[in-house]
Amino acid sequence: MVRVLFVCLGNICRSPTAEGVFRNLVEREGLSDSIQVDSAGTHAYHVGEAPDGRAQAEAKRRGLDISALRSRQARSQDFQTYDYVLAMDRSNHDNLMNICPLGSEDRLSMFLDFAPEVGRREVPDPYYDGGFNRVYDMIEQAASGLLSDIREKHM
Repeated sequence: MVRVLFVCLGNICRSPTAEGVFRNLVEREGLSDSIQVDSAGTHAYHVGEAPDGRAQAEAKRRGLDISALRSRQARSQDFQTYDYVLAMDRSNHDNLMNICPLGSEDRLSMFLDFAPEVGRREVPDPYYDGGFNRVYDMIEQAASGLLSDIREKHM
């Protein structure tokens, strides 16, 4: 079993979108028995809350329902549980490094590193400026690259 954790700030926009997109991709490829997917936030601002309504609306527009997801905060134990801990931006990467146990740093990456064609390393936070459509597109591209990486290294 390969385990993947997507992480943003509050776990209500980018990371639950990535969880939904990647879980859907994994299911379509018939790999649900081999890949586990989750998401979390580096801060506890929204613990227990559903994804932002705008993120849900964009997902629904594209045929996904992420409404059942609930926010949780990332913790140091996640680095023992998950093979991939994927930060949406540099700030979240830095926050994750602060809780990463020594020797587990290789599990932490920037999510957009799996989509170099996007031309950037950070998924912008759409919470304040909108842009959920653009963020969703970036996430879809990185999800495909991530699945290719998992297939190459673990299957």
